[in-house]
Amino acid sequence: MSGDSAVVGPDGLARCPWSLSTDDYVAYHDTEWGRPVRGDDALFERLSLEAFQSGLSWITILRRRETFRAAFARFRIAEVARFTERDRERLLADPGIIRNRSKVDATMANAKTLAEWAPGELTDLIWSYAPDPAKRPLPRGGADIPAVTDESTALSKALKKRGIRFVGPTTAYATMQACGLVNDHLADCAFADVTASR
Repeated sequence: MSGDSAVVGPDGLARCPWSLSTDDYVAYHDTEWGRPVRGDDALFERLSLEAFQSGLSWITILRRRETFRAAFARFRIAEVARFTERDRERLLADPGIIRNRSKVDATMANAKTLAEWAPGELTDLIWSYAPDPAKRPLPRGGADIPAVTDESTALSKALKKRGIRFVGPTTAYATMQACGLVNDHLADCAFADVTASR
């Protein structure tokens, strides 16, 4: 997420610079990134996709998201928790997703763990680490956007303590950005107010 200030796109709207490199990014930036996400299945999807993104470009995941959703039962925790070894082999043979054994195994294991949690427990845990937006000014440029924060480190530790795998502090922070726990739209971005009513 680099860039010193928002960039005006062909439609006349100023956006975070990273979002203008592809039409897929523009749509994601304008309609999803930084908007509050709640619900255990929805957050399980975001955590899983951020984990699959680790070491790769987000556009790689974004362009395969529908295939990921089909492969992982639309990330419904209860269904993924029932996946078997046959499902694992199916996933590892699916060219439409990222066929990383560790990430596939972590996603399946995480679903089994989360299936034992009370409804809403994942949502409550994740959102309990959202910093106070009043104490966190909007970034002015890419240099103001961290890769890791105290909150993302604490969230990572809390999730790991509860048995969730493949969620380091950087992955936790990317999830916080994507799901609106933090607002990292640049101050002069036309979409900077997306989390104002979270």
